[in-house]
Order: sequence, then C-alpha cells, then structure tokens
Amino acid sequence: MKESGLAVQPARDTSVQKDAPADLIERVNSLYDRIARRAYEIFDGNGRVTGRGLADWLQAEQEFLRPLHLEISDSPAALTVRAEVPGYKTNDLEINVAPHRVTIMGTRETKKESKTKEIIYSETCSDQILRVFDLPAAVDRVRVKATLKDGVLDLEMPKATPADAAKADSKAVKVEPQAA
Repeated sequence: MKESGLAVQPARDTSVQKDAPADLIERVNSLYDRIARRAYEIFDGNGRVTGRGLADWLQAEQEFLRPLHLEISDSPAALTVRAEVPGYKTNDLEINVAPHRVTIMGTRETKKESKTKEIIYSETCSDQILRVFDLPAAVDRVRVKATLKDGVLDLEMPKATPADAAKADSKAVKVEPQAA
C-alpha cells in the first residue's frame, strides 16, 4: 500500500495591526508565503513524510532569514537596543518603532564576479533580517535615535510620558552612520 502525506501549514493571522505600516505588513506576508512555499518543497523533497512539519518550516526559515542578536538595556530615562547587523549599511535597514514594539527589517544583496579569459562567473546572494520584539516600557517614538557603526545598530529610545504612550501610531526611524 502506498503511503501518502498531507502538508499542513499553520493558519496565518490576517488581521492588520494599527501600529505597522501597510508596506511592512505586505512585505512580511510576502516573506511568510516564500517560507511556506519552500517548506512545502522540502516536505515534498523528503518524500512527503508526515511529522516533520516544524523541522521543514524551520529549515525553510533559516534559508531566508539570518538571526539577529539583540541586547536591550533599561535605564530610568530610556531603553537602549543594540543589534548585531554585520554587513548591512544604513540604507539596507528599516526600523519601525511603536510605543511598545520595535521592528527591524533589512535586506542586502552581495554580488561576486570573476572574469577569466572568456569565462564569466557571476553570483548574487540576498540576505534578510526581520525581528519584531516588544519593549518593557513605552517609548517616545518621535525622539528615537538610530545609529550604525561597525555592524552594530544602536537604538536610543527615551521613555514616553503617559500622554505619549496613549498614542498608538508607529514611526519609521532613519538610521544614521555613527562618526568614528
């Protein structure tokens, strides 16, 4: 008797959060769809063996996203986030800050070319990072300062007053290169 399998994907929450811009939601949904397609390809390539859905999903996710290591510090006046983003430039990163949440997204492309006689070798690689995390306290989105130096992104986020924390809008933050 031939064994068959069924690929089951977790249901995707399609509700739109008010603190995230539509473009960001669209890009995250697109990334989710690409990961889902790749997870199914892995499932199909492994003979459609059931019980490995999570492993297939994590393998697909690992092919699209690289880990982003964070350090969050809390002081009486501000929160500070340090994120390791080696190889990313200021124009590769997009930071979105809401009162209690930060989204860091980045895309970079690297190109390699090798020309010898009549043979041309060309390779393009794309890396992406995506990290969304909640903050332990509300921050003032207007006064957030982002700097990038030596592959480390620093976010200085002053804590918000209760009146500022009530506003649920998010704000895109421009990343500035830090002077040496």
